[in-house]
Amino acid sequence: MKAVTRTKYGPPEVLEVKEILKPQPEENELLIRVHATTVNRTDCGILTGKPYLIRAFVGLTKPRHLVPGTDFAGQVEAIGSDVTAFQIGDRVWGLHDEGLESQAEYMTIGDNKAVVKIPENISYQEVVACAEGAHYANNFINKVKIDSSTKVLVNGATGAIGSAAVQLLKYHGAKVTAVGNTKNMNLVQSLGSDKTIDYQKEDFTKDDEKYHFVFDAVGKSSFPECKHLLLPKGVYISSELGPNAQNLYLPLTTKIKGGKRVIFPLPVNCKKSILFMSKLLSEGKFKPVIDRVYQPEQIVEAYNYVASGQKTGNVIINFSPLKD
Repeated sequence: MKAVTRTKYGPPEVLEVKEILKPQPEENELLIRVHATTVNRTDCGILTGKPYLIRAFVGLTKPRHLVPGTDFAGQVEAIGSDVTAFQIGDRVWGLHDEGLESQAEYMTIGDNKAVVKIPENISYQEVVACAEGAHYANNFINKVKIDSSTKVLVNGATGAIGSAAVQLLKYHGAKVTAVGNTKNMNLVQSLGSDKTIDYQKEDFTKDDEKYHFVFDAVGKSSFPECKHLLLPKGVYISSELGPNAQNLYLPLTTKIKGGKRVIFPLPVNCKKSILFMSKLLSEGKFKPVIDRVYQPEQIVEAYNYVASGQKTGNVIINFSPLKD
């Protein structure tokens, strides 16, 4: 089968598309014919092994898996003898942010892992664009209490995490200020934001409004830069470690001091996230944002584009043998 491979940490240029053996499912596993996957920030971190903390989960000196990839959408081609919840032919999608070897024509996954059926009338590319970014956005929101009186500023509202966060916050009733670039102002407005700030024209940290929460979905700000934007007892959450990894220790020190706080959103329970996103998709309450679709042979270009920080929403790798 065709697969993206690498044997060491490094830049996208270490990736190579090869023919490798097709995996076989064990008793409790599904064999999936992959139709679509994404290249996301988690994939880029696993590719480079940076920040080094990530290697504790994906391999200390070299990648644990030959094939990269953390999410997928595809069709069940075979099942193990103990599998009862799925059948051959089921359309399914899933996520595991420590790696699934999903950037390949075929992959296997345990039936008890984060894999669920795709809602009707949702394409493979649409559903996979609701995986990694939405999972991280959901793990921003579930760390705090959101209701109709809540005001939230989302920095990086045009990325995979940010575009999902805006929609999920609106789903929960929050008032959302979305920060994005000039070309995507119409997009962030279409996602439901109540107010938009074009960071290419103005500094969002000089906004005169105060917020219960500031969500930095791109990790390009810091708590000291945003602290004055917060109401008393307000919370700052970032998707990155921050300067000198400050977002690892500030949650403790700011909690001890009281007042405005930092929370680091450790992402947990992938299955809960994709079940929730399946519900929203089936109800027509979430709009996945797709920037570009690449073929497997363009994998280096795809990773370089994601690593550039210029993408809008999600970048898809199309493994479908047919037009999706």
